[in-house]
Amino acid sequence: MTRSWTIEDAGRVLRVPTAADDKYSRGVLGMRTGSEAYPGAAVLGVEAAWRTGLGMVRYLGPVRPTALVLARRPETVTAEGRVQAWVVGSGTETASRVRAETDTVRGILADTDPVVVDAGALDLASSASAPRILTPHEREHARLRAALGLGAPRGDRTAAAIETAEATGAVVLVKGAVTVVAAPDGTVILVDAGTPWLATAGTGDVLAGVIGALAAAAAADDRPADPASLAALAASGAWLHGRAGVLASHARGGGPITALDVAEALPLAVAEALAR
Repeated sequence: MTRSWTIEDAGRVLRVPTAADDKYSRGVLGMRTGSEAYPGAAVLGVEAAWRTGLGMVRYLGPVRPTALVLARRPETVTAEGRVQAWVVGSGTETASRVRAETDTVRGILADTDPVVVDAGALDLASSASAPRILTPHEREHARLRAALGLGAPRGDRTAAAIETAEATGAVVLVKGAVTVVAAPDGTVILVDAGTPWLATAGTGDVLAGVIGALAAAAAADDRPADPASLAALAASGAWLHGRAGVLASHARGGGPITALDVAEALPLAVAEALAR
């Protein structure tokens, strides 16, 4: 089954806080992202998570990205503790990952909290047991498929995403002008809500933060982390990300945008979806 995702669909996934909420009941997202080589990925993902709306972001990463995250978002917690969902891998590379980090990420992927798996952690995701949303771009998807022995995608992005989801047991989101979200049961969601200006460095890091925030809020609300629910979270994150890109461009006369512009426009995108 294939369907398109709408503003109404995205709005149904979002949760408005009440007077009874605290920071824990609104969701706590753990993030192991960024590296000394790509510290900005950590900043962008953390910024996006906060802007999407949740109770706490707990960032655990290298020294330089940690300093930059705190300079940009001082409310971020940088000590270990309770989390309800994770984002791992953004701004990291498999080749430069040290053994201790590999062991830590494997531990996260072997637990029960939902995990958004991006970039440099995708190689660890195929045999994991945690509820997972994989977020490769086209080249990362091709590398993942090669590692799984599936071969290169042959033009049909939807069929390839379904095959990867079936092979990994995870929800697979393949980024592009039209984002494809595939669940292991063959369900496919297409998200066409963006602008070509989103094809710029760092927007994938923003997307991972958005989806992570939605996953943490859903977990705090005791919503299930089954593939159908995770696919809805992934598609809603892609919709909000795309709409934020459009809003950011409109605010600049329809011109070019940066990843941080997209993150800063997320509250408006969230407000629009909630209003519908």
